[in-house]
Amino acid sequence: MFNRIREDIQTVYERDPAARNTLEILLNYAGLHAVWGYRIANWLWRHRFVVLARSISQLVRFFTGIEIHPGAVIGRRFFIDHGMGVVIGETSEIKDDVTMYHGVTLGGVSLNKGKRHPTIENNVVIGAGAKILGAITIGSSSRVGANAVVVKDIPPDSVVVGVPGHTSDKNGDAPAKAPDLNHDRLPDLLEDQIEEIFKRLDQLTEKKRGAAKK
Repeated sequence: MFNRIREDIQTVYERDPAARNTLEILLNYAGLHAVWGYRIANWLWRHRFVVLARSISQLVRFFTGIEIHPGAVIGRRFFIDHGMGVVIGETSEIKDDVTMYHGVTLGGVSLNKGKRHPTIENNVVIGAGAKILGAITIGSSSRVGANAVVVKDIPPDSVVVGVPGHTSDKNGDAPAKAPDLNHDRLPDLLEDQIEEIFKRLDQLTEKKRGAAKK
């Protein structure tokens, strides 16, 4: 348990340059408090203390503004930065080394009792306000842009932007085993499509001129 606590604190140091010392982290990082509260609630949930588990998760929500259902499955070194407004549904699965910012929702789109929330693979970064909906998978080492709405599977090493989310290959150079926090490196897919249209028009114009000369 103490090793896991030390690991969580070290994760804050690694992903937030504003973190200055351990006491500050222990007292003031709501994302860390929410994760620790989730760990307790999840243990109770798995041991069938369902009402108590839900009560603890709601208490943590009251103090942190972060709602994590105790039935969610969350791996190691999960970091929520700022955190206010984060909602993580019951059947969500979050693997290791995931970073999430405020206003993120991992939501369901079905009334079925089975799997209905997203799976987030290793090393994924989810920008502020992003909504990831349904039993979909976000591939490892991907980056979800702020306010994107994602409703379909995303392959590994991708960047997702827009509403609904559109995917392109990652253009960053972060190491494969580290979260990619380069939020400034987001593609403008609309601009790319317009450029492609103009390029195609230029090609057709040149082809027509060549045919006219003949």
